Amino acid sequence: MREFTIGKNDAGQRLDRWLGKALPLLPAPLAQKYIRLKRVKVNGKGANRDYRLCQGDLLQLYINDEFFDAPAEDNAFLSVFRPMLDVVYEDENIIVCNKRPGLLCHPDQGEYVATLITHIQAYLYQKKEWSPRWENAFTPALCNRIDRNTGGLVIAAKTAEALRILNNKIKDREISKFYLAAVVGKMSPPQGELKGFLLKDEAKNQVQVYHRPVPGGKTAVTHYKTLQVKGGLSLVECELLTGRTHQIRAQFAAAGHPLAGDGKYGRRSDNEKLDRKGQALWSYKLTFDFPTPAGALEYLKGKTLEVPRESIGFVEEYFGS
Repeated sequence: MREFTIGKNDAGQRLDRWLGKALPLLPAPLAQKYIRLKRVKVNGKGANRDYRLCQGDLLQLYINDEFFDAPAEDNAFLSVFRPMLDVVYEDENIIVCNKRPGLLCHPDQGEYVATLITHIQAYLYQKKEWSPRWENAFTPALCNRIDRNTGGLVIAAKTAEALRILNNKIKDREISKFYLAAVVGKMSPPQGELKGFLLKDEAKNQVQVYHRPVPGGKTAVTHYKTLQVKGGLSLVECELLTGRTHQIRAQFAAAGHPLAGDGKYGRRSDNEKLDRKGQALWSYKLTFDFPTPAGALEYLKGKTLEVPRESIGFVEEYFGS
């Protein structure tokens, strides 16, 4: 039998979901069975799988030892010797980083260590702000993500409460997200809205833009404003009203103005002429609008974070300071 005391970061989770995170080796059907058989007790009593954990709850797990995955000292965050982060903002609840192009947000089959979340976890570990040995289930996590070859602002939560709040705020569109992009040609009109329906091809990891509803298609709306035109390219500011996969890249390409360097949606001839690989796109500004209460993060209401234009490589290269 193992005992766990629920801390602040684990409070509010469903019992079955906490169990899945705390014991990743325990198959989900078996976890549900153990809960039904009351081999998982909360404060000495059996509990339903949807019970919401409270800070201070004592959990007693009558589960075989082989299902407990104790944290090891060679976890991925420790294998990053020197975390490399451009921290734009940080407090006790969140950290906002300016991700460089080429860096994955999360590990995939080809890269396990050199990712943004691993760098953040290593950074917090080395600051002694977080350790897997302090938590039963919570791990610092990203609240939003951007494509590998897109640079810009990504928010990470240091606490479970902050993660829950920010996930809801992003879902409810209470955080405004602005991008800078270099697109081929001149937008007409120079300021406007791109609206359509995006249908993703999972096999190709690519989306198609439609101008009328299609089965499985998702509404995508982007506001844009031309800031500068130079050398056959336009610098546009984009505001995402929806957050769909490859939304900006696909919509501008469908409008006849693909992003410079975009190998998936752009034109090969344009990219060869520019001698650029990777889309010229940067998530450069976030505003925490919060029209509804934000609980522990209420202090962020109205705050804007912005990456200076001169620090964005393609802006300096194509349009100057």
